[in-house]
Amino acid sequence: MHKPFIIGIGGAHSAVGKTSLAAAIIRHLSQHPAYPFGIKPCLGAVKYTKTELYASLIEDEAIIKQEDKDTARLSAAGAKKVLWVKSPPEGLEEPLSLALSKLVDLDGIVIEGNSAIEFVKPDIVIFIFGESRENTKISAEALVRQADIFIAPETVSPIARTAMSSTAKWFTLNDYPYVFDDRAVQGIITLMETIEKNKEIERLLKERSVDGKISCTLARKIAEDLNVPYGDVGSTANGLKIKIKSCELGCF
Repeated sequence: MHKPFIIGIGGAHSAVGKTSLAAAIIRHLSQHPAYPFGIKPCLGAVKYTKTELYASLIEDEAIIKQEDKDTARLSAAGAKKVLWVKSPPEGLEEPLSLALSKLVDLDGIVIEGNSAIEFVKPDIVIFIFGESRENTKISAEALVRQADIFIAPETVSPIARTAMSSTAKWFTLNDYPYVFDDRAVQGIITLMETIEKNKEIERLLKERSVDGKISCTLARKIAEDLNVPYGDVGSTANGLKIKIKSCELGCF
């Protein structure tokens, strides 16, 4: 069954740049495909807005494309279909599940909104910090622990970075509010490619190894299929305690 690749974008607080980054990623990927997309992908977007009482799913293009709406920015960036989910966090499951079902035939989906990301569990989670860690809402702390990529000012200290995550990749920008120009977006997408390839290396090593061992031939094929250095496969295998056996070419 086809499953769209899902990119989740959350942030420390409102107006931190989530929509700007979501639109920039959609615009860039629509023209310059990156792994895991083999060709220019057809992308959709979901905007989540927290409300106090009622849940709704808005797909009327007359509303979605109103000039003052964040959804209009996502549509103008190149998203084939944009949906707007409005709901209290506790009532999010039904409208968000319905929204995703309407986008299931697309190659990828960009989801904006902290609570929506926690519910969906995207393939890649990007978290945007504000000017300082202290500005992060308590409600966003759980999402920090799920993030694959952090975007933050250069002023965030190395000690604070280590305390937040030992595995997430960091992308720093000089100025706040952030400017997601072509250089910045390309850098973020390159990080996404690296992370996804590493996840795929790990998955394939686990799938193809037997009793904690994998042949050199199979390990080389993983590297060649993913277009990554042999050393990346070797280091991942070491981390998983998988032994590469019968290596005659000295690749690992």
